Amino acid sequence: MSAPPPEQPEPSAEPEGRVVLDARDIARALTRIAHELLERNKGASDLVLLGIPSRGVPLARRIAARIKEVEGVDVPYGALDVTMYRDDLRRHPARSPHPTEVPPGGVDGRTVVLVDDVLYSGRTVRSALDAMNDLGRPDVVRLAVLVDRGHRELPIRADHVGKNLPSARTERVMVRLEEPDGIEGVWIK
Repeated sequence: MSAPPPEQPEPSAEPEGRVVLDARDIARALTRIAHELLERNKGASDLVLLGIPSRGVPLARRIAARIKEVEGVDVPYGALDVTMYRDDLRRHPARSPHPTEVPPGGVDGRTVVLVDDVLYSGRTVRSALDAMNDLGRPDVVRLAVLVDRGHRELPIRADHVGKNLPSARTERVMVRLEEPDGIEGVWIK
């Protein structure tokens, strides 16, 4: 008797708007980011990837898999929840926290790469840097994002970007990934 197949997410409807990245574009962008990380770090030693929930976590997992394909090294990855560090909790208190999962070995003295889907105002990244203070003291913190759409409100920039996407503040950028959403792509509306 075989085990039942793992549950797959129900395919969701394609978001409205213009497709900016399809599944192959996302795969290529993540491969490029993995190579850039290895090049900048001079290998995979002391790298830790921390995805910012929700879509940063599967992106971090995918980047770690690509690094393993290239270097043959398992790069630890985890999740860094920033919910309680956000500066808009008074205006939007109904956020549900996600678990923070720090890989064995922690972050002290390591090169930590924060991974997120979209970089916009910079406030989520600032929250992540605040949350990092509770975890330890990394040697270096870098930022990798799938999409940088501009409109920064804080002096934050990504070190590794899959796609620079100039956009109007009134537009929405929607990232959907196979793991949580059952569909893959980036749309702008």
